[in-house]
Amino acid sequence: MTLIELKYVIVVAREKHFGRAAKACFVSQPTLSVAIKKLEDELGVTLFERGGTEVTVTPIGQRIVTQAQRILEASTHLKEIARQGHDPLEGPLKVGVIHTIAPYLLPKLVRKQLELTPQMPLILQENFTVRLLELLRLGEVDCAIMALPLPDSGLEIEPLYREEFVAAVPSHHRWADELSINVKDLKEETMLLLGSGHCFRDQVLEVCPEMSRFSSNDSGIQRSFEGSSLETIRHMVAAGLGITLLPKSAVPELTNDGHDLVRYIPLQDPVPSREVVLAWRRSFSRQPAIDALVKAIKQSGVFGVDML
Repeated sequence: MTLIELKYVIVVAREKHFGRAAKACFVSQPTLSVAIKKLEDELGVTLFERGGTEVTVTPIGQRIVTQAQRILEASTHLKEIARQGHDPLEGPLKVGVIHTIAPYLLPKLVRKQLELTPQMPLILQENFTVRLLELLRLGEVDCAIMALPLPDSGLEIEPLYREEFVAAVPSHHRWADELSINVKDLKEETMLLLGSGHCFRDQVLEVCPEMSRFSSNDSGIQRSFEGSSLETIRHMVAAGLGITLLPKSAVPELTNDGHDLVRYIPLQDPVPSREVVLAWRRSFSRQPAIDALVKAIKQSGVFGVDML
């Protein structure tokens, strides 16, 4: 039994597909399949039911997957303990960031981090919240910058900042010169949303629940279109396809000077917002590295947010 075999088991359980799991582990499917079969033979149990388009985890397989996650966490902890004999700020820090934060925080964060702790380069990975939580459990990232709420997953949490949402409308929209917008009026508009998997999409749907029930015949909302990123959605707004909500950090300057294709308008009280946090494993032993990252984030000067 090897740690790499345990990692394969965890990834197959997550992906429910040998091909996708092999791709995620950067190995060929035969290599992964042989390793899984070898482990099953060694343990004398069947971990996965193979058949159809998806792989199903057996009941005993699920128990082994859970234990495998604990073993991998413990092995990562051993490496972290070994590093404690050295400077905890010496060496890379693996940081995950969700898609709707990375483009707006990272340019300023990297600059500030190089100023404060140049001996601790950041290895950055952008991904969805659910995937970053998995990478944290596997020890493939040391910490992750995400937005609340998060599942109760035994992680340490440090609040970073809170940011309000603003409406983004085309410059020719009838609201373009408004000083503020009532959230209730959004349901009458063509809304542009992020695709499934983005936590910011879920937060916007909490503000405007009508969007999750739209249909072409629903008079409560005209239509809803999806984009792959906030920047794509911003361009769709500029093209006049509809309006959207953005976190304030995604608005470089709140200047409605008449030359922009998009106008950014505050929302009326109570203004919806999100809280951004840093999460890491409780077993992670480089606490000074976490503290240094938090300090760099809070001194980075992200636009439009209230540091906590």
